[in-house]
Amino acid sequence: MSFVITLPDGSKRDFDEALTISDLAHGISTSLGKAALAGKVDGQLQPADYELNADAEVAIITDKDDEGLTVLRATVAFVLEAVAKKAYPELHFGEHAADEDGFFVDTDKEEQIKISELPKFEKEIQKVIKSGAKIERVQLPKSELADMFEGDPYKLELLKAESDLVTAYQLGDFVDFGFAALLPNTGKIKQFKLLSVAGAYWQGQSANPMLQRISGTAFFKKADLDADLKRREEIKERDHRKIGRDLDLFFVDPKVGAGLPYWLPKGATIRRVIERYITDKEVARGYQHVYTPVLMNLDAYKTSGHWQHYRDDMFPPMDMGDGEMLEIRPMNCPSHIQIYKHHIRSYRELPIRIAELGMMHRYEKSGALSGLQRVREMTLNDGHTFVTLDQVKDEFARTLQLIMDVYKDFDITDYYFRLSYRDPKNTEKYFANDEMWERSQSMLKGAMDDMGLDYVEAEGEAAFYGPKLDIQTKTALGSDETMSTIQLDFMLPEQFDLTYVGQDGEDHRPVMIHRGIVGTMERFIAYLIEMYKGAFPTWLAPVQVEIIPVNLDAHGDYAKSIRDELNSRGFRAEVNFRNEKLGYKIREAQTQKVPYTLVLGDKEMQANGVNVRRYGTEEEISKSLTEFITEIDQDVKSYSRKNN
Repeated sequence: MSFVITLPDGSKRDFDEALTISDLAHGISTSLGKAALAGKVDGQLQPADYELNADAEVAIITDKDDEGLTVLRATVAFVLEAVAKKAYPELHFGEHAADEDGFFVDTDKEEQIKISELPKFEKEIQKVIKSGAKIERVQLPKSELADMFEGDPYKLELLKAESDLVTAYQLGDFVDFGFAALLPNTGKIKQFKLLSVAGAYWQGQSANPMLQRISGTAFFKKADLDADLKRREEIKERDHRKIGRDLDLFFVDPKVGAGLPYWLPKGATIRRVIERYITDKEVARGYQHVYTPVLMNLDAYKTSGHWQHYRDDMFPPMDMGDGEMLEIRPMNCPSHIQIYKHHIRSYRELPIRIAELGMMHRYEKSGALSGLQRVREMTLNDGHTFVTLDQVKDEFARTLQLIMDVYKDFDITDYYFRLSYRDPKNTEKYFANDEMWERSQSMLKGAMDDMGLDYVEAEGEAAFYGPKLDIQTKTALGSDETMSTIQLDFMLPEQFDLTYVGQDGEDHRPVMIHRGIVGTMERFIAYLIEMYKGAFPTWLAPVQVEIIPVNLDAHGDYAKSIRDELNSRGFRAEVNFRNEKLGYKIREAQTQKVPYTLVLGDKEMQANGVNVRRYGTEEEISKSLTEFITEIDQDVKSYSRKNN
């Protein structure tokens, strides 16, 4: 036997006898041998006792590597299973996983595990850690494991995907499979925390049974665990679903329709302000705003290619009984194309900019739905511009400038540009026309280079009909998502036979630019809720002024007059007429994150003034009503930018 191991630095080592990953690490250095937790063999994660007996590329995994954390977390998940099974012998296990965000274990029993039981499980895990018990990797026949898991429908289903000889791990009498690599003993587990218990459909399908998902995390250092727990608390504080409930902005009730948000008065106010803002902004830049139906003949989506490429994301067509098939729209592009086609177009008219706050529907799986982030009904701030070939670059720059102006007004600063190209090897996902793709991708890249903007390039992220510039934002919760997009399209004008009459009197093909300035109202408002922590700037706040009379009988009428004056000037003001203590009302206004609280008593009535408290401060300032109106008016007009 003779084989070569290639290390990450390119160096090679020859061996005549089989050895384990741990042996290899010790052979490199004593310190590396002690630190080795696992290895990557030809890119696959393997445990430290994995045998090497053939040519391979091998990397040693220690606690300094991301994969080391994965091994640690998978080990804690395994030990959690063992202690849970000991506590509840009737317990069944579903899927388990460990990744960069932690780990989870899906469980099922007649009376589900409660979150109050997690501290008990943590104590039992700590006992196992102190014992330093060996975790043994074993190779077992599938038939033997099937006997072992008899009566557990989930494990038996997972077992079907395994080969005849299954890699499993054993801790005492407990055995489970499906782990790539675990630590050799429990004593190597360092810091961990069980975090939550939540429902999770078996294999993510809503038609399957609901299991209990126990989630947790683990680190090698306490400081890292503490920092992660602090980050998770911040995420909870910013979660738009929680804030939406607390501020009474929206709700989603699966009983009346999963993924279908109901906008309550305050949430509807925020949305209305944004919609008016974006409409005015677009109209001022030459867009013609339209309304188009949410239903369209299925043939249009077959022509556009959406039916072929996005059928799984579309609701089933409706048979009208006379041969007509109507589709509830997943995209607005074909609708705007019909408006373009409604008239003969001249080169003198171009660019033609059509925009709409267009409602769309997507067939999202139940397991993917989340608050306003992932919904089945959404309203897209959509727009399509029809241009000549030599207008592409200017229109692209003009559209990007509009996006930047909007970001400034909303105080969005954490973003980057991504040029999204097709994957030329994926012939099913992308429209097949190499010349079109090369031309459009080079045009998009050239436009960004001419503007001197930095960007990253991502193959395989394009729309099926053309490349795009995606503006990626980092959400308050740390995830990366597309906020805005500009897409270059030579395909749909061809598919729908779009033309304009050129200066030569002949028909020419326009180029189509798809763009979304702030994406869908649902996702954008979710983003803003989390970014602002619910403390919306004054121009966006659903209630801008909370007016609190010190005494309802003595100061109530004056409070009404102040409210009416502010409302008449376009400000959103309310009076708190509830029979509660003054301090409680003031605290409640702060809890509801109202930008301005006005307290009105005898002194204010006599001076025709107001006592002003800004959100987040304890300071109270007495002002005349005229002074306050000037202040809030400037606050709104400046989009609440402090330096404006």
